[in-house]
Amino acid sequence: MKEILRTPEQIDYQTIAAWVTDQKSCARWAGPLVPFPFAAEKLPKLLAVKGGSSYCLSDSSNSCIGFGQFWAGKEGAVHIGRIIIAPEARGKGVGRLLCEQLIAKARQSTGSSTVTLRVYRDNHAAHSLYSSLGFFAIESESTSDLLFMSTK
Repeated sequence: MKEILRTPEQIDYQTIAAWVTDQKSCARWAGPLVPFPFAAEKLPKLLAVKGGSSYCLSDSSNSCIGFGQFWAGKEGAVHIGRIIIAPEARGKGVGRLLCEQLIAKARQSTGSSTVTLRVYRDNHAAHSLYSSLGFFAIESESTSDLLFMSTK
């Protein structure tokens, strides 16, 4: 199976919308500015970040199995976020593939070597993945719920 990172199409947003099933999961994934419920066709606008880029990880049949974004971060860093994996693909290495490809694309597009992200402290699988990819916690930038992580 050859996964590729590509620009999302409208059908991908319909797929992604089906992965977000309640207000809590919506807020944890997309943040407080994206309302729930939302119309899938409005997702591109709802998720728009000034200067940001959105990507899908697609499988060999070109189906979206993961989504993530990046945008300019603090002090010349590039920030990745809104990472979500298809429920049926979780625990199979898809998150790692998405993150590796998204980080490479973010660095290539921005010229920044430093990548940052935020992860919920109780999302142990994501925290473990990010740590294994070279991210480390910066407590001074974190909150009681969200851990701010960076690469160097």
